[in-house]
Amino acid sequence: MTDTTASIATPPIAKAISTSATLHGELRTDDYAWLRDRESPEVIAYLEAENTYTAAVMQHTEPLQKTLFDEMLARIKEDDTDVPVRRDDWLYYARTEQGKPYPIYCRRRDAAESPEEIIFDQNAAAEGHAFYQLGGFEVSPDHNYLALLVDTNGYEDFVLRVKDLRSSEFVADTADALGFGLAWASDGRTLFYQTTDSAKRADQVWRHRLGDPRANDMSIYLDPDPLFNVGVRRSRSGAFVILASSSFTSTENWLLDAYAPDTAPRIVAPRAAEVEYDVDDGGDWLYLLTNRDSARDFKVMRAPVSEPANWSEWLSLRPGVFVEGVDVFRDFVVVQERERGLRRLRVTDLAGGDSHYVDFPEAAYGVTVDENPEFATRTIRFTYSSPITPDSVYDYDVQARTRELRKRDDVLGGYDPSQYRVERVMAPARDGALVPVSIVYRAPFVRDGRRPLVLYAYGAYGHIVEPTFSSARLSLLDRGFVYAIAHVRGGQDMGRAWYDDGKMFGKMNTFFDFIDCADFLVRERYSTPARIVAHGGSAGGLLMGAIANLGADRFHAIVADVPFVDVINTMLDASIPLTAQEWEQWGNPAEPAAYAYMRKYSPYDNVLRGPYPRMLVTSGVNDSRVAFWEPAKWVAKLRTHKTDSHPLLLKMNMGAGHGGATGRYERLKEIAFRYAFMIDQTIPNA
Repeated sequence: MTDTTASIATPPIAKAISTSATLHGELRTDDYAWLRDRESPEVIAYLEAENTYTAAVMQHTEPLQKTLFDEMLARIKEDDTDVPVRRDDWLYYARTEQGKPYPIYCRRRDAAESPEEIIFDQNAAAEGHAFYQLGGFEVSPDHNYLALLVDTNGYEDFVLRVKDLRSSEFVADTADALGFGLAWASDGRTLFYQTTDSAKRADQVWRHRLGDPRANDMSIYLDPDPLFNVGVRRSRSGAFVILASSSFTSTENWLLDAYAPDTAPRIVAPRAAEVEYDVDDGGDWLYLLTNRDSARDFKVMRAPVSEPANWSEWLSLRPGVFVEGVDVFRDFVVVQERERGLRRLRVTDLAGGDSHYVDFPEAAYGVTVDENPEFATRTIRFTYSSPITPDSVYDYDVQARTRELRKRDDVLGGYDPSQYRVERVMAPARDGALVPVSIVYRAPFVRDGRRPLVLYAYGAYGHIVEPTFSSARLSLLDRGFVYAIAHVRGGQDMGRAWYDDGKMFGKMNTFFDFIDCADFLVRERYSTPARIVAHGGSAGGLLMGAIANLGADRFHAIVADVPFVDVINTMLDASIPLTAQEWEQWGNPAEPAAYAYMRKYSPYDNVLRGPYPRMLVTSGVNDSRVAFWEPAKWVAKLRTHKTDSHPLLLKMNMGAGHGGATGRYERLKEIAFRYAFMIDQTIPNA
């Protein structure tokens, strides 16, 4: 696409209706606040006009989009089955069928020639719905019932449905406007669910007995603090239903006897400022992952179940080791640790106290400990992947210290991992920090600065972007792209300090890290600014908005998915979902110091007259996490300020939310659209 390609269609120009207010002595003017009204026909007409314009500008790429979609689909084994998960004497699994967009959830007895039972066919349930998402899927401990949380528009207001697996019929029990999270008591008749407040904060846990009307449900926990989110889960041992209330800096947990669900929960330890802890039980002991006593990179403590406040150290804080998670079984504990930015698994035998590590061979990879519902077991299941190794499910015998490969995802069409290379490099940031960058490309590779390159990052909430496999990404690599992940500050890749230094009054580090990684990749001749595409979504979309203002000359194109770009206006309005809790991430702009710092980077507030990279912005009109009006306002403002002829496209999904489409085929079409934009902008005559 040339710089003037966008002229084939006329971009919509949103009308300016000025609103203003003074904050901390600064007059703030917003010409596009009117776009917040999702019920307004004028707003919907504007969004549809943007979609029409985007379709017109991208029309010439439709053959490329189809080619990409066909390539990606051809690599997928459409008829496939997951490795079954054992729960007592049942094996549960999901499978997919060719032409069907959603999984089919099944089970069978763990016995020879046991027939399959379909417990939930999401394809049948989704008929008549353009969007169908599950927010909860829990089988009762007696295997008689399945509880589901269903969302059919993307706004994440879930509806509870309960299916009797003996009759295959749904029972009358239902509840709506629920949040994520379900837990069964061990009696198999009592179910716990969560509700949210007006800002969609999970604030309350309810107890429901099967067969009772919702009016009889009892609230067993309410947290009025707007900084805290409530969660509920059943422990692996089945002994407890655990209620957790967490902010970004503090935690409080309560234990409810899962065998006596009418009893009151008891507190583990009251919340304290800057003290976080997670809890799980292992018989007579509770194991607690915590940063208590200034353990910034976390340690593991334990306490008797009978005295949950009596903590003692079990695994001490160690320099350079970040403890991420603890999985407790009857006879052993698995600790997920991160050292030099990569995860490893530490297995400790509870009888003898001996520990050993499960290590992994590649330069960059991701490993996830799977659900592992069995408490009394000698094996754990994990999924391993790297940029060139497809998802690989292993069962690891903790006594024999051996791993068995149960399944590696098939990549059809003759995929050969030896044709690709993975690197892990350290890019120097301007303040001296070394930022890990995971890189994958197709061989042979000559560092001549001529390759197109996609640089991806997230950089918020401590979330770690693991360098894992994507069969869809091969469509970029096989066209000569380098794909790089910048593990910027704001994530926890290098420990908790890496996260802390990328939030609040350290947030600028996230943006500078990304720009500095791009500069490093150019110096090392992986690519050139004229062929680099920056990509990020949600809080990573904030990163895209910030670098568009701070480092536009470093990037040829930017793809910003569901971007959080109207930072100050959103953080000033506590009625918007997530706002109050996130004052601990970004700051509260009602406070002068926080406002002054956020004012430096908020993308919407820093749009300037001048040239911008070629940009594709995506969103969903039902997004409850980053409201659609944020990218809509941002694009509207950019249109009146940018001085170039580069394309600026807004693609708004009019029937989805934060995660985009739910069916696998529609998701592939969304990826094909993004990739077509990237290719069209960087490879002439693609």
